[in-house]
Amino acid sequence: MVTACLVLLVKTAHTPTLPAMKNFLSSMLGALAALFIFTGGAAVTFIGFLVVISALGEKSVKVEDGSYLVVDLETNISDAPLLIDFNALLGDRPEALQLRLVTQAIRSAAADNRIKGILLVGSLQPEGYGSGYAALAEVRSALEAFKAAKKPLKAYLTYATTRDFYLASTASEIAMDPYGVILMPGLASEPVFLAGAFEKFGIGVQVTRVGKYKAAVEPFTRRDLSPENREQLQKLLDDMWAELRAEVAKSRGLKPAELQAVIDAEGMIRAEAAMQARLVDRIAYRDEIIANLKQETGRTGAKESFKQIKLADYAKVAPTPTPKAKMPAGHKRGRVAVVYAEGEIVDGEGGAGQVGGVKYARELRRLRQDADIKAIVLRVNSPGGSASASEAIQREMRLAAEAKPVVVSMGSYAASGGYWISTYSERIFAEPATITGSIGVFGILFDVKKLANDLGVTFDSVKTGQFADTLTISRPKTAAELAMIQRAVDWIYGEFVGKVADSRKLDRKLVEEIAQGRVWSGREAKTLGLVDELGGLQTALDYAATKAGLRADYRVTEFPRKKELAEAIAEMIKKVQPVAARASIYERLAGRLKQELQTLKAYNDPQGLYARMPDGLKVE
Repeated sequence: MVTACLVLLVKTAHTPTLPAMKNFLSSMLGALAALFIFTGGAAVTFIGFLVVISALGEKSVKVEDGSYLVVDLETNISDAPLLIDFNALLGDRPEALQLRLVTQAIRSAAADNRIKGILLVGSLQPEGYGSGYAALAEVRSALEAFKAAKKPLKAYLTYATTRDFYLASTASEIAMDPYGVILMPGLASEPVFLAGAFEKFGIGVQVTRVGKYKAAVEPFTRRDLSPENREQLQKLLDDMWAELRAEVAKSRGLKPAELQAVIDAEGMIRAEAAMQARLVDRIAYRDEIIANLKQETGRTGAKESFKQIKLADYAKVAPTPTPKAKMPAGHKRGRVAVVYAEGEIVDGEGGAGQVGGVKYARELRRLRQDADIKAIVLRVNSPGGSASASEAIQREMRLAAEAKPVVVSMGSYAASGGYWISTYSERIFAEPATITGSIGVFGILFDVKKLANDLGVTFDSVKTGQFADTLTISRPKTAAELAMIQRAVDWIYGEFVGKVADSRKLDRKLVEEIAQGRVWSGREAKTLGLVDELGGLQTALDYAATKAGLRADYRVTEFPRKKELAEAIAEMIKKVQPVAARASIYERLAGRLKQELQTLKAYNDPQGLYARMPDGLKVE
């Protein structure tokens, strides 16, 4: 692994005086001393003190009659339950939210007489695999249900991205800041290619793969998109954009072609243009919106703001939403377990934001053996990863299905290994914008021979067999070694295709045709037979509960569980990474490169074989 550091030298405009230099050194030494103390045992006390003070300072949540539920989008919406968010606690960024919490709170508010309406504000801050379009489709559905209850649903825009406007377009009234902008030019995917950098630093890359569309290796072997990868990405984006554009246009009383014309003409849609195009209903400053809401909530002339409650606070006290599922009378109560497979699939236990094969297989086994759990829903939001880890999870999915209903709900990503772990479930649900498929396998092999030689480092070896040192990174692989690895890739690909054909009751020739490592939208996947039904997590939960013979008021158990406070504090002490609410251009670029290189750490399959979608396939 090569780490490149950028050092910025700043020259001052004048030479510091001696007293100033002494003050500087004194301050610096003091800061270093404080840092030293902080990183010792005092860190535990300090962090514990912060948490205790925060807990003591928490006020009991009270919902005033006639309040507006404020849905601040200045956050990241993830699938899995959230641990304690220390960055939010310390004020470095807004609190992150769990998707199910968001949708349940909005649906509860529709029937809550204390909630007068909803106000949408802010701009989403996607992070990791959060705030994807499939997840946002579930939030949008909840907002539509709220509006159907004949309550005001308002949105105030300042800087709105495609994600933001996709949600805001559901509002019955959209107001926009006079200096605001809607940045909704269309969808794009821009992979980062590292082949040139690897060549420059002397890092060799060799690959084996099956599937002409299996592009996950391209960032390490090419400087641009292959024709096949460009073809599949264009089709995927076209499908997703057609869906998003149609829904937004319908909400705003426009035809898709009218919306596209505005987007192509404006690019960055300013307030006046947005008003003329009927994308917004009024142009107003924030204080004017607040004044209107104060009047609506009976606080005209008062010093305090309008009656309101934040979504995160309301979720703590919101009444249970009325069950949508119509289940036969006389069914029993019971629990449905939701297992969130969110992140890269890796061998072993896995770390934060990863799906460890051993860890998740163990949890599925526990749920299978738990008599109180009547059904299992696997929520997949993963680009895939280790083939062996994916098989370990799939094995437990198949065993669990012999004991109780097992259903899959696909989130924003359920591709390659993410599809591998899904395919044997009783029913697969996906959103139209879910990115799935990518049924293919590849092996990726690195060597540092040139880099080491340039530094004066050489290698030599002795061995007892032709392939004894095949997995070394000291040299490129021989033709015989590559052929051996290709055989392994071919075998696993054959297994993957066979499993899909068997589980989905599809002709193997058809699966081979639609596989080839190609990614598909959820809607296309349904047409092809890779997905059973379009719908979100709640739809999957209701289906699983019905199959298990449960009543409509069934309970839900989630994994990963929320960690105890002591566990969360221990993890924070190991690694504290404050994140700014809005990153600079430099930080965004550095973060993107770090993210791409970080992917290499997830390549830990013992055989070096992976079922993973392209790393750069992030839709913006």
